[in-house]
Amino acid sequence: MGQYNMHRIFEPGKIAVIGASEKTGSIGNAIMKNLLEGCFPGRVIPVNPNYKTVHGLMSYGSVFDLEKGVDLAVIATPILTVPDIVSECVGREVGGAIVISAGGKEVGEKGREIEEKIRATAYAGGLRIVGPNCLGIIRPGGKLNASFASEMPVNGNLAFVSQSGAICTAILDLAFKEHIGFSHFVSIGSMLDVDFGDMIDYLGNDPSAQSILLYIESLSNFRKFMSAARSVSRVKPIIVLKSGRSPAGAKAASSHTGAMAGEDAVYDAAFKRAGIVRVETIQQLFDCAELMAKQPRPRGPRLSIVTNGGGPGVMAADTLARFGHSPAPLDPDTMQRLDEVLPPFWSRGNPIDILGDASAERFRKVLEICFEARESDGVLVILAPQALTDPTSVAHALAATMKDRKYPVFTCWMGGKSIAKALQVLNEAGIPTYETPERSVRAFLYMVEYARNMEMLLEIPPKLTRNMSFDTEKAGKIIAKAPFEGFMAESDSKEILGAYGLPVIRTGTATGEDEALSLANELGYPLVMKLNSPDITHKTEAGGVALDLRSDEDVRSAFRRIVESAGRYKPDARILGVTLQPFFSNPDYEILLGAKRDPNFGPVILFGMGGIFTEVLKDRALGLPPMNRLLAARLMQETKAYSLLKGYRNRPPADMEQLDEMIVRLSQLLIDFPEIAELDMNPVLIKNGKAVVVDARIMTGVSSVASPLHLVISPYPEEHEAHITTEEGFRIFIRPVKPEDFPLFTEFLKSVSPTSLYHRFMGRIKELTPAMLARFTQVDYDREIALVALEDDSGNEKMLGVARITGDPDGKTGQAAVLVGDPWHGIGIGSSLLKKCLMIAEARKFKTVTGAALRENRSMLALAEKLGFKITQDQDSGEYRLSVEFKSSPGSGA
Repeated sequence: MGQYNMHRIFEPGKIAVIGASEKTGSIGNAIMKNLLEGCFPGRVIPVNPNYKTVHGLMSYGSVFDLEKGVDLAVIATPILTVPDIVSECVGREVGGAIVISAGGKEVGEKGREIEEKIRATAYAGGLRIVGPNCLGIIRPGGKLNASFASEMPVNGNLAFVSQSGAICTAILDLAFKEHIGFSHFVSIGSMLDVDFGDMIDYLGNDPSAQSILLYIESLSNFRKFMSAARSVSRVKPIIVLKSGRSPAGAKAASSHTGAMAGEDAVYDAAFKRAGIVRVETIQQLFDCAELMAKQPRPRGPRLSIVTNGGGPGVMAADTLARFGHSPAPLDPDTMQRLDEVLPPFWSRGNPIDILGDASAERFRKVLEICFEARESDGVLVILAPQALTDPTSVAHALAATMKDRKYPVFTCWMGGKSIAKALQVLNEAGIPTYETPERSVRAFLYMVEYARNMEMLLEIPPKLTRNMSFDTEKAGKIIAKAPFEGFMAESDSKEILGAYGLPVIRTGTATGEDEALSLANELGYPLVMKLNSPDITHKTEAGGVALDLRSDEDVRSAFRRIVESAGRYKPDARILGVTLQPFFSNPDYEILLGAKRDPNFGPVILFGMGGIFTEVLKDRALGLPPMNRLLAARLMQETKAYSLLKGYRNRPPADMEQLDEMIVRLSQLLIDFPEIAELDMNPVLIKNGKAVVVDARIMTGVSSVASPLHLVISPYPEEHEAHITTEEGFRIFIRPVKPEDFPLFTEFLKSVSPTSLYHRFMGRIKELTPAMLARFTQVDYDREIALVALEDDSGNEKMLGVARITGDPDGKTGQAAVLVGDPWHGIGIGSSLLKKCLMIAEARKFKTVTGAALRENRSMLALAEKLGFKITQDQDSGEYRLSVEFKSSPGSGA
């Protein structure tokens, strides 16, 4: 219903403009004029409702004459009238509405109440709403301009969605100047209903939108946004400018981790996890828009720089270097070909300086060579105005060379008045133009970042060589008795970490001097003594740490000194005594591993340089659970500490698999216990390769939702695992698909015949590429139900079959498919898998699951009939359509 009504908004048949009147200059009239210029006569209906005033307040008064069958209502009336108008639209079964009206939540509590009335009415009637407080929408390909923007941009392949109307008008103005075309242009406004997640889902399924550009001030449904972005970014680049950077979140946090994991850094981590490319300024947003709209995406960072001036070429190379890249090295064959067409004094390297007297023909010949060079992923052409070079002639030569050629080329024509005509030529030819080398290179590197994101999505996470187990019950009991405010005792924190298999140093607690001495003799010297206080976070600052204690006298002296120092540092602090633990002298490395609960994105994991210089060095990276080994490795690779951990001078490398495992174990702890508000393991000492947690603190708090709803990325649904016996008596283990299953799928496909593949994919398929297998194994558990059947033998993971239901974005419908290896046909594996998938779909409140089968696929048709699918044959293709509808009664079983 939701996505269907989205379709009615962006591809409407009949449109009503509510608020069009005899009053000249009204917004409604401007929208009406724009629609009539684009749409066919008879498709646009002007509606001028009457208002009445009650106690000085304007409200909607009379019922207006609106026929049924209207797909889209554009509402441009005072906000007080909108709730009643929306109610009328619901009664007449309007598909969707655009509410232009301002005065909602942006003006305060009164406006918020009005928006709540609109939302409740629209939701009950299934009416989708864009806005309020928006400019409207434009879809040039359908000649739809349901906005009060003065002009419609040309049709193109770039979709733009913005919360800010001012940014919309600025981008539109740029589009006319630079000849940028759009598939969709959407002012989303206050997002009362349709939000960024909805738009990403809709645009992801529209082939006319090949790239998506977003201007975001805030997000609403974070989990929906992440799910949509992770799905769509695999097939289309999503570029985001997120405004509102603020350190306020970091200031409010009380631990090392909290102080270093501010709000904007969490957005960075979330965008990165979703495969989104984030730009930093409006200028970069403009630059990316132009490059995406006009040029194919580069395959990599290897850039050829062609210039008629040495200085601008060096500036471009410096910008590449600033972001970790360098100009593409030229192959000997390319060098030889360039020698044949260039003067003897050319730069003989990249940047390719073709000298100040370069003619249009010289530019053309060099460009032809660069286009054919296998070592290059794109070409930047830089022209500085010089007496012997005509900018317009070079622009014409470049445009002619690029005609009918799909290759990433962009330009930097430096100057002002003398290059104006040349810029017009390039823009009309669809070639991006930038004013400086730095801007052009930065735009290119943003596109390279997207290409790298796609490569990373195809990487296969390695399995851990050790099995992981967790004592959830023990950790839960400790957390249940933790204080609601402040940190729990260090000993309890370490107990929780130990229950989840994290390597915690042996630690004891002592409340008095004699007890500390007894404990010291039990542990053995040398020792470390630390203050035990839930009210003092930074022990070192409070004089609460004593190192390398080697005697009873050392212990007594340290105990007195620590208690006295803590009392002076914070007189009202609760002093519970001290902790004692073995002393690690001269560790090779110190790292920090921690977490905080973000109010929007849920738990966030932090990794970085540890010890007392943590906050000074600020060498850290953030990631979102759930984590696997690949994601853990990427998290560490984002820090400078990672280079050290691989081994430095005479220091041995850290056990990287152990660190991967620690991050994965921490991730599982955060998944299982949404009550964890902050967690600090600092420092984690590494000596002779092995890591051990020597200091740990955990703060808990009430969570408004149960696990796993506190996460923005759905974790592995362990509850769907089952050991079953098929009706034919064959024992199998059914579980959800994991990202680490890539090798299992590869081996499984060896057992699948070409005929079975043909039946599954309803067409000839030579092989399943790595990209396809990555897609099948990297599952969004919010959207897909994907199960594998394995031999029920714990010592042998042999895959026998796979089934999945891929849900539509609205979560109401899904498409089912199943594939079983040929040796295991006929023993109930496919039936068991698909039945389990259907049970999960019904529990998730799916309404309908559909499928398709070739007429010769008798086994699939028999299975569908057995499981209660309705089977109908398409008369044109001969294929069979399968569908099953679930009862709406709550708690019904499959």
